[in-house]
Amino acid sequence: AAMHLILQTRQDENAGELSQELFRVEQYVEMVMNYLRLNSDSTDFVIKTYPLDPIIKKCVRKYAKQFIRKKISLEYKGTELSVLTDEKWLSFVIEQLLANALKYTAAGSIRIYTMGETLVIADTGIGIAPEDLPRVFEKGYTGYNGRGDQKASGLGLYLCRTICKRLGHTITASSVPDHGTAIRITLEQRQVRE
Repeated sequence: AAMHLILQTRQDENAGELSQELFRVEQYVEMVMNYLRLNSDSTDFVIKTYPLDPIIKKCVRKYAKQFIRKKISLEYKGTELSVLTDEKWLSFVIEQLLANALKYTAAGSIRIYTMGETLVIADTGIGIAPEDLPRVFEKGYTGYNGRGDQKASGLGLYLCRTICKRLGHTITASSVPDHGTAIRITLEQRQVRE
């Protein structure tokens, strides 16, 4: 909070960059907190039917500055889909997928759309190596891109898969190196796992 106040009063060229770094730190702290919550004995799932569009729009607004700063275009049309899920946890998954898409896309676009009851977040980024693709949802696995970036924790996609599994959703990835990645979340509710 103190750093946010300091950055609000600064008007130099470094303020924007420092603000971005603070945002990244906050995201990593949130990831660790969610990791700890998922491994606790109790969960705070609130499962009910939610309209998907407000959840997506809230997540996109959170990353709006990153889209603008990187000059990445967003292609998103309303889905008018309602899903049986937990709003907070599904938001975390979508935010994590947007963060990854922005991290690994230097130019181009990120598309958010649905195919039936499947939410797709696709980018035009560097893609995932074929040998890494089967392991991207494993705990601690960073793959070739993560090792090159050296800022990857190997927890983000693992948490996404764990959360989706507990919500009764499935998550899969497809990718072509140098052409982008598409992550699909099948939102059809199965049995929720506490």
